[in-house]
Formats: sequence, structure tokens, C-alpha cells
Amino acid sequence: MIALAACGGADAEDGADGAGLPERYVMPGERVFPEGIGADKKTGDFFVGSTTDGTIFRGNVRRKRMEVFLPGGRDGRTAATAVRVRDGRLWVAGRFSERLFVYDLATRRRLRTLRAPDVGASSSPRAERSLLNDITFAGDSAYVTDSFQPVIYRVRIRGEELGEIEPWIDLRETPVAYARGFNLNGITVSDGQRYLVTVNYRTGELFRIDVQTREVRKIDLGGDSVRTGDGLLLDGTTLLVVREEPGEIQPVKLSADLLRGKLGEPFGRSLLRLPTSMFELDGRGLVVNSQLDRGENPELPFTVAAVAIPPGTLPQR
Repeated sequence: MIALAACGGADAEDGADGAGLPERYVMPGERVFPEGIGADKKTGDFFVGSTTDGTIFRGNVRRKRMEVFLPGGRDGRTAATAVRVRDGRLWVAGRFSERLFVYDLATRRRLRTLRAPDVGASSSPRAERSLLNDITFAGDSAYVTDSFQPVIYRVRIRGEELGEIEPWIDLRETPVAYARGFNLNGITVSDGQRYLVTVNYRTGELFRIDVQTREVRKIDLGGDSVRTGDGLLLDGTTLLVVREEPGEIQPVKLSADLLRGKLGEPFGRSLLRLPTSMFELDGRGLVVNSQLDRGENPELPFTVAAVAIPPGTLPQR
């Protein structure tokens, strides 16, 4: 959970919530179609990536207008899905490029470009290429989903040194069923960093992964599903799932062992336009409006919406 004190500086013409923060954040450009979002908890800066050209935009919770942080196309970064911040580094998943890009936040210098290995021999023939989608961190490693290939990757982090992308789990040997099209999508980590939770976009199934044993177990939703689930946010035993369609945030109350879940009342639908990813700040979810379904007719400008999270949804600290 990100907690920052509210400050002045919100652009008055866009409206503000009760704390004086903007109700939406605006990206420049007419063909952005953004997807991932990550935040620097110390500064209130957040970063969003474009799926069309890999531009990384920077915003701040106190300011309406976002700016270009890393121009698109540089370093072979022609598209971006996940954008994550950890320990002064910006991690970007390169979608179909099969690459991860890691930057120094302070200098904007590229630290590493990591390329996913060909997993055809260990997972499945590459009828479709890889699509590196989402990233989360647990302990000394980053974990990455591949929506087209049945594998979860790992990158070891040893201080300043980064390892290579390595296949961590062959999902063919687990309850996760892959088919053509989008499969595993969002991934997040539990408070104690023992478990990862991930969602199958196509089936709406959730899975718990034990970081120590690599055991993958399906989370029992009592017959319900979160189909078109994309970004995930896990706070204690409350999971928020960003569902692209119908365009909403779906709360799931999980059991203590994260193996059972009950769907709550979705929210945010009136503010969202094919949402893909979010992070939470003082009771607000900053949610990327991707508009990936709009093709040649997006509603301009492209935005990140500030969605009020209903009281009682997340645990009180």
C-alpha cells in the first residue's frame, strides 16, 4: 500500500477530490493505448507505458498532466506492458519483443536489457511468440508472466547485479491450462512474500503459487470467475482484480491461506475504459484506461483514472 500526504498543486480545471488531488491524470499523444503502471512510493511519481511505441510516461499524484519520461523506440523498447518500480529501478516488460528493460530512475540510464529464452523445448512449440506481460517481486527475484507461452520466468536480483531471464515454472505440469490467445496475465505477491497470485485472463481462474516449493494451486471461487482479469492488487487477504470487460474493479475476499475466495461488489465502472492495471494510494486506485478495444477511435485524451476504493474494501492500517 502506498501512503503519501496530500499536497496542493492539482490542476484546478480538471477537478479534484476531497484531498485536493486530481480525479484523472492525462497523457500526451493520440495513439498511446497505455497498459502498465508502477509507482515510486517515496516521491509520489508513477509511470505508465504505451503498448504502441514503448513510450514511458511519468506522472505525479499531485499533478494532472503527465510527461514523457522515456521516449518510445529507444533501446529496442517498441512496446510496453508491465511497468514496475523497485529500489530505484524502473522495470518494463516489452510485450512481443520478448525483452525486459531495466532503467535507473534517477538518471534514466538503461541498466540492462534481458531477453527471454526460447522455451519451445520445455513448454510448447511456438505456434505463437511470447508476450511478456506482468512483473512482480518477491525476495531477491522478479517474476514475469508470459501470456502466450506456458511458463513463468524469474530474474535473480543480487544487489546491483541482475541475472538473466530464466524459466522458473513449466505450467504444463500445473492446473493452469493454456490455449491460443491470452492466458496468464496479472501477477502479484502476498504480504509475507511467500506466495504469488496470478490470473488467467481467458478463463477467469486465479492461482496461488508457493515461491519456495513452486507448487501451483487453483483458488476456489465457488463457481465464480474473474474472466478478463488483468492487473492485480493484493492487500492482506483482499485481492482487487482489474477486469477489462465490463471495465471494473472486482474485489475478492480470500481465505487466510489464499486458496478460497468470495467475490464482492465491483466498483469504478463509470470511470473506466477497458482498464488494465492499477495501484492504490490512500484509498484511491489509480487505474490505467487502456482503450485497447477502441482501435482507430480512442476517446482522447488517454488517462489514468483515480477511482475511490469503497470504505472497508481494504484492511485498515
